[in-house]
Amino acid sequence: MSKSNTEIATIGGGCFWCVEALLQNLKGVEKIISGYSGGNAPGKPTYREVCSGLTGHAEVVQVSFDPNVISYRDLLSVFMTSHDPTTLNRQGGDVGTQYRSVIFYHDQTQKQIAEEVVKDIQPYYDDPIVTEISEAQIFYEAEDYHQDYYRNNTEQGYCSAVITPKLAKFRKMYADKLT
Repeated sequence: MSKSNTEIATIGGGCFWCVEALLQNLKGVEKIISGYSGGNAPGKPTYREVCSGLTGHAEVVQVSFDPNVISYRDLLSVFMTSHDPTTLNRQGGDVGTQYRSVIFYHDQTQKQIAEEVVKDIQPYYDDPIVTEISEAQIFYEAEDYHQDYYRNNTEQGYCSAVITPKLAKFRKMYADKLT
């Protein structure tokens, strides 16, 4: 019997509500926390401050996962193909550095894998991948109402118009990887 040795991935691909909703049903994902990272403002930023674009933080999720069930490489491959990694500081209608595509690596192995995944999937895109690959910085947990946002707000306008259709497509693409 294999022993669980939970690992952490910190990634952002636009609105953290979308990324959280997509990844939380993957086999091997144990916990997802929405938050902010990669900024330069002192202290813990608020959602309002991050949305201003002035703090430099990205909306990210911190994913705790069991690498015996889903590898970091597979997690990143799913992530990179579930948003548009070719648009700089933008995902759909969400525009600004806070919505950038980013992978914050926690060690040199994660950095190497992230670089390999980007290289491996580049041929599937017409435009260059612009996903930032940076060393993990301080992660600030977002306000409580952002956690598990989609599940708690499926009827909210943004959720029904943006996340629900994206989730339906994701479920078809990755049905074999879902719980």
